[in-house]
Amino acid sequence: MAKAYWVSAYRAISDTDKLAAYAKLAGPAITGGGGRFLARGLPAKVYEYGLAQRTVVVEFDSLAHATAVHDSPEYQAALAALGDGAERDLRIIEGIE
Repeated sequence: MAKAYWVSAYRAISDTDKLAAYAKLAGPAITGGGGRFLARGLPAKVYEYGLAQRTVVVEFDSLAHATAVHDSPEYQAALAALGDGAERDLRIIEGIE
């Protein structure tokens, strides 16, 4: 079974308090669901039209696990806390077996 990865890029952060409230809830929801943070923060380098924006990469054992965590009540509460505090692009990508 292929692993799955959340790749989240923050296009804009407009409210750092809302982002902090999101992080307080999202971290435990993600790790409690088996997610492992592989990288998070600003890129060290950007190439080929890349943007210097906060990026987070989380590994899950499968696509089903990644989707279940995203759709869980705990993670949905984190998203509600974030509200309009940030504009993000979240993608779930299956790994190569």
